Amino acid sequence: MTTQALTYQKQHNGVAIITINDAPLNRMTLAFINDLETLIEQIAEDDEVRAFVITAQGTDNFSVGMNLKELQTGVSAAGGIDAFFDQRVKLISRIETMGKPSVVTLFGYCLGGGLELPLGCTFRLAAQEGAQIGLPEMDLGTTPAWGGSARLAKCIGRNHALDMILRGKKISGPHALHIGLVNEVWPMEELKERAIALAEELAAQPRLAVKAMLEALHDAEDKTLDELLLAERAGVHLTMGTPDATEGIMAFLEKRKPVFNQ
Repeated sequence: MTTQALTYQKQHNGVAIITINDAPLNRMTLAFINDLETLIEQIAEDDEVRAFVITAQGTDNFSVGMNLKELQTGVSAAGGIDAFFDQRVKLISRIETMGKPSVVTLFGYCLGGGLELPLGCTFRLAAQEGAQIGLPEMDLGTTPAWGGSARLAKCIGRNHALDMILRGKKISGPHALHIGLVNEVWPMEELKERAIALAEELAAQPRLAVKAMLEALHDAEDKTLDELLLAERAGVHLTMGTPDATEGIMAFLEKRKPVFNQ
């Protein structure tokens, strides 16, 4: 699948790859958001896709965020500022809670929506060199609007989030790793390959068990221990006795690598 805004490739190994198709800036245009919204629902309903990667065309920038020239047109078409931004907030929440792991690559400029979208992904991988990651809305006289301030604070803590947002900071990949914003950093020439490899690793894990853990640990920092224990037990009930659980136990007893999702 290819549109003017994005490309979509479904691989044979349970992995799908979404690529923003607007190099070198890779802006999150109105068309991109609409196409991504449709595509995410397709991925959610496709049992053959067990993990997916979000990346961008080229090696210059992941995304500079929204195309500001389209703002007024988008707000008018949506019927107001709240409806316009709600579409983006709901889209990112859908990625976050759909029960399938996502991996995103951060390189070059990752600004505004170019960070807010990755904040809804399961794993964030950044380039070792050249990344400039931030929420610079203060420079425009406004604030993040796609859930970025909330997710950033939950990810790296209030102090780091305020330091980035109020000062309009753009941080590097290694610094993002240091404060817990990303999971891994890689040289740019390896970044996309490593993201796909991680998605392949996740896709090979038992599908229902992955879904159970994503649901159990969603917003884990805001749940009590008792709530987390209940969510974990729900995962046990969901997975025990399934073909994957049987395969996992047999593989352990037979001292071999399990083959899940058959």
